[in-house]
Amino acid sequence: MKHRARSSKIKYEHTMIPGLREFLEKEIEPLDFVKSIFPGEIKRTRGTTSGLVVRFKYLTPTGAKLLAQKSSAIQEIFIVTNEPETLKKIIINHQGTN
Repeated sequence: MKHRARSSKIKYEHTMIPGLREFLEKEIEPLDFVKSIFPGEIKRTRGTTSGLVVRFKYLTPTGAKLLAQKSSAIQEIFIVTNEPETLKKIIINHQGTN
């Protein structure tokens, strides 16, 4: 089995909800304008989803905040970028393809 080296953009301080790591590595990390990715703590929620859902929440002073949800778990993701509006468009387009 080939092991993938840990990304320099994703900060692995917390565990991630199932499917989030793969989404970040495939869809967000390769973007040139994304400088860093900080997944937050996992929290429980009342609502449930069958698959991974990633939503753009709002702009931050350093980029953007996303929310990822799967089953009854939700996780914040903070993205450091100079192009948060471009990231927003990508996330919204990705939602439409799921």
